Amino acid sequence: MPTVETSIDIAAPAAVVFDVAQDYALRLTWDPFLRALRGEDGAGAPVVGGRVWVRAKNGLAMTVQYVTIDRPRRVAVKMTSRSKLFERFAGAWSFEPGAAGGTHVVFRYGFETRWRLLRPLLDRVIVGRFTRDLRERLAALKRAVERASSAA
Repeated sequence: MPTVETSIDIAAPAAVVFDVAQDYALRLTWDPFLRALRGEDGAGAPVVGGRVWVRAKNGLAMTVQYVTIDRPRRVAVKMTSRSKLFERFAGAWSFEPGAAGGTHVVFRYGFETRWRLLRPLLDRVIVGRFTRDLRERLAALKRAVERASSAA
């Protein structure tokens, strides 16, 4: 199963970064990957076992379920719905103490595409796209958190 991982250092405490990253309303203001995000069954915040429907700007949609929430250190999700592209999908975001009171953030995704015969080519394309998307998302999270921290 291919895995994609990117990281960045953010000049803010882990709890602040975690909270910005996991706030559904804020997420739609900073996350360039998302077009829509909503908790299912009325969930307005992440909870273990809670499901969230997401639609990416590229049109792909899926429902994921939180399998781990360890504020302010880690969240992990797995795909629970059918996807046009993925047979399996899981992601984990970690927020570890970094230099000078900052946070080292790591986004990691693993996936398995639906079409076995196309995987060698398709997986390379998706790894490249996910790598670019994750870098953009992390840079956007960094801007959002550091802008908010400097305004406070």
